[in-house]
Amino acid sequence: MYPVQVRRGDGPLILAFPHVGTELPPQVAARLNAEGQRLRDTDWHIHTLYANLIPGLTTVTATQSRYVIDLNRDPSGASLYPGQTTTGLIPETTFDNVPIWQQPPGPQDVAHWLQAVHQPYHAALASEIARVQARHGVAILYDCHSIRSQIPWLFPGTLPDLNIGTNNGTTCAPELEQAVTRIAAASGHTWVLNGRFKGGWTTRHYGHPEAQVHVLQMELSQITHLETEAPPFALHPARSAHLRQTLTQILATLADLAPRLAR
Repeated sequence: MYPVQVRRGDGPLILAFPHVGTELPPQVAARLNAEGQRLRDTDWHIHTLYANLIPGLTTVTATQSRYVIDLNRDPSGASLYPGQTTTGLIPETTFDNVPIWQQPPGPQDVAHWLQAVHQPYHAALASEIARVQARHGVAILYDCHSIRSQIPWLFPGTLPDLNIGTNNGTTCAPELEQAVTRIAAASGHTWVLNGRFKGGWTTRHYGHPEAQVHVLQMELSQITHLETEAPPFALHPARSAHLRQTLTQILATLADLAPRLAR
């Protein structure tokens, strides 16, 4: 088992995929119940959706399911959204608050998977950020996510198609945030900036625009690219092709802006 796959590109953009993994170590798989085995809260097909959109992309992709340990949570266990419903480092339930374990994990499990999965993933991500920044004078990390459009336990109503997070403008240069929102507004998709999802631990931990490391999180509503938001979570060809056009514009624009940020 290796928890992360890295594909190095020569451009200024890094795409991170912390929640696309579907592998389960045997000792985890044996303890999940039938609902847990469905891996319902995976970011289904996101790495496929972003594949080869522009040249030069570096990708950092998790292999393990978020039910092993959530790579976009603070390793201290502190909540990213105090006072709001959320899941922890090792989720005990689905996003619908349905239990996923026959034998729930304990502190020793958290400590083990932090060391075995969380730390190697973030070591690889940090290494790629340093490499890209050394080459270009700037690194732009784009954290790729998706979620079902309706999850009453987490948020009311229906989620916008494109949910852009910059932790209220603190994790990237204003021109990057403005460029992405302009494209979103012209795309025909619904969108929001720093709504329910402002950016998780990855965005907040690595986003230091004053040090030329800029981070944005994109949380896609899964109805924009899946046949249905239920098993087997198949890609919808027409929807995904339409969405890829918007995502291509976003990534190409970010890459074009990178040299200006490095001056």
